[in-house]
Amino acid sequence: MDQNIINTQLNHTLTGTDYSELGHKYQGKVRDTYDQGELLIMVTTDRISAFDIVLDQTIPFKGQVLNQLAAYFFDVTKDIIANHVVSVPDPNVTIAHKCDPGKLEFVVRGYLVGHAWRTYKTGKRSLCGKSLPDGLTENEKLPEPILTPTTKAQVGHDEDISREEAIDQGLIEATTFERLEDISLSLFRRGTELAREQGLILVDTKYEFGQTNDGDWVLIDEVHTPDSSRYFYLEPYEKQLKEGNPQQQLSKEFVREWLMKQSFRGQDGQLPPALPDDFRAQVSERYIELFEKVSGLTFSPDTHQNPEARIINALKS
Repeated sequence: MDQNIINTQLNHTLTGTDYSELGHKYQGKVRDTYDQGELLIMVTTDRISAFDIVLDQTIPFKGQVLNQLAAYFFDVTKDIIANHVVSVPDPNVTIAHKCDPGKLEFVVRGYLVGHAWRTYKTGKRSLCGKSLPDGLTENEKLPEPILTPTTKAQVGHDEDISREEAIDQGLIEATTFERLEDISLSLFRRGTELAREQGLILVDTKYEFGQTNDGDWVLIDEVHTPDSSRYFYLEPYEKQLKEGNPQQQLSKEFVREWLMKQSFRGQDGQLPPALPDDFRAQVSERYIELFEKVSGLTFSPDTHQNPEARIINALKS
């Protein structure tokens, strides 16, 4: 995308919304959600979070990328499990069926990276009750994908939890856990196949599920987006792994890495550093690149200078 388009949008991002006429608002890290009774209006903003903390600066077009990429993947996985999407009336908006969200996030890992690697290199060989073999290196493919669930923290950090702990704590029934684990692994296989077709590796991701009024479990939130997933480029993977070099990746991990270079790790009492405009533009480029690379589609941004007005007009019409 033309760099000038991104630079122009730096001062016209969607930081948040305040549509009181749409009903009660719940503000998450990235989304503003309005409760319409049986339906939810979910507005994906340009906010970005890292280490479970929302940063003060926004990323141009990030909300459009996430919302449209999620819509794409919801569509191409609906044969595995139904999802909550009703319609996508605006690049930043999804209207969805209201569901009772589950109390766990289903994280699937195919490679030893990020949090899993940081845990592994301390000497631990178990993650969420899943055993890991000795002798693995950073970014190495696991013998098989594993499910490493987390709790969903309202504030602070999500916490790893094993199947047994989740059931014992009454967070989920055993039969439901097993069903959603199977579905999560099936979704990961589908995501892996689609990524490989585009010259990518789906490294890890998270899935969230909710129950409809009928008691059915459906896929909610987002799926295979850069906020919920990590991707490596397929072609240089083996060479980079053999030489012990960092992998070329499409994810927001590089945002975390930039923050860590500024000595920020989301610890109590720490304030995140401000993202410079040139870095915000780089992050935007990476999100757009991921959209096009993962989906095979061309990203067509809406450059409206007042996205809040555009959204409410789209909803009214």
